[in-house]
Amino acid sequence: MAKKAYETPMLDQLESGPWPSFVTGLKRLANDKDYMVDLMGQLEHSYKTRKGYWKGGTVGVYGYGGGIIPRFSEVASMFPESSEFHTLRVMPPAGMHYNTDVLRKMCDIWEEHGSGLIAFHGQSGDIMFQGCSTENVQKAFDAFNELGFDLGGAGPAVRTAMSCVGAARCEQSCFDEAAAHRTVINSFLDDIHRPALPYKFKFKFSGCSNDCMNSIQRSDMAVIGTWRDNIRTDEALARKWFDKHGLNELVNDVISRCPTKAIALKDTKTLRKHEKVSNVALNDTQSLEIDNRDCVRCMHCINVMTGALAAGKDKGATILIGGKRTLKIGDLMGTLVVPFIKLETDEDREKLVDLAKRIVDFFAENALEHERTGEMIERIGLVNFLEGVGIDIDPNMVSSPRTNPYVRTDGWDEEVAKIKAKQAAA
Repeated sequence: MAKKAYETPMLDQLESGPWPSFVTGLKRLANDKDYMVDLMGQLEHSYKTRKGYWKGGTVGVYGYGGGIIPRFSEVASMFPESSEFHTLRVMPPAGMHYNTDVLRKMCDIWEEHGSGLIAFHGQSGDIMFQGCSTENVQKAFDAFNELGFDLGGAGPAVRTAMSCVGAARCEQSCFDEAAAHRTVINSFLDDIHRPALPYKFKFKFSGCSNDCMNSIQRSDMAVIGTWRDNIRTDEALARKWFDKHGLNELVNDVISRCPTKAIALKDTKTLRKHEKVSNVALNDTQSLEIDNRDCVRCMHCINVMTGALAAGKDKGATILIGGKRTLKIGDLMGTLVVPFIKLETDEDREKLVDLAKRIVDFFAENALEHERTGEMIERIGLVNFLEGVGIDIDPNMVSSPRTNPYVRTDGWDEEVAKIKAKQAAA
């Protein structure tokens, strides 16, 4: 017989809104598990006192230094069944591909050994199996490992990497994200399972600059698909799109939203003929002209006019370093360090691994404790970082929009003074 549920008026209130509530799921699990009954009791107690009662500790499985998030209750005397509520971080497959058989087996394992509470996926990309006693942690891991899954990163280590579905299903993909993801992560398994870094280090792989993985904001090393030739055009689809959407939508949703004003509406007779210019006719008199030299590959026009406009054929990836959420110096987006790299062959991907290893080694040797890669670069300077990892300085590297850290400014004040003197004299 299941344990009698606690009175939970504050949790009940969370079910009264128009949206689904996590409380409903907890109550369903509590029907069969005393473990979850006490968890809800402790959660209600936390809401009343406005204080959290979970503390860390040390819990692991044989041969691993990370992958388990320990949680011990400070009010275990009040809620003994949920005195331990550890979380197993399990690495998902690249692109997060599952079949229903695997998902059902995962649910069965967690019903047997844990609380039944699962999150697909946590902020770090892991499958979060939440709620397990110390006694059952090893048993649960052994079952997941037998199913073919491994623990992800936790603590000051290389963390679980993420990649979008990409080339498997998305027409915008510019490289094989899953292959790059697996190649890199298989080269860093020891750094994932045995924390030895100043702080965490994350890889994320997005197949295009739509960046479905939020890699530029959330990863220390972001690999984002791009291309380096001209945007491709399809005249038949462009005419079809224009017939359906019209001039107003073209101007308001495509041309005016280009961040670098690389797109223009031209009379078909006045189009420029240049190797870096893409042209596509919309009807017999009007055409779109795209100056690819000004294109920053933001993909907005491609997203709106999919098919009529498409990524170029010379595809690869851009690498950015140092993205992160708020820690010591606030949010940072990644800084571009490699404008373009091909990722088509095993040899190409090994070059990516070599660069990643140099960056992680430099981070391990030069970062302060509890300091992310982006904060380290802010502290020591981008030039010192590039020299340390063996990357040549490139004018395309930018740390923030329209800012180039390599433009020499000596003599600028004198030039401004001359201009002002001329203006005063006039």
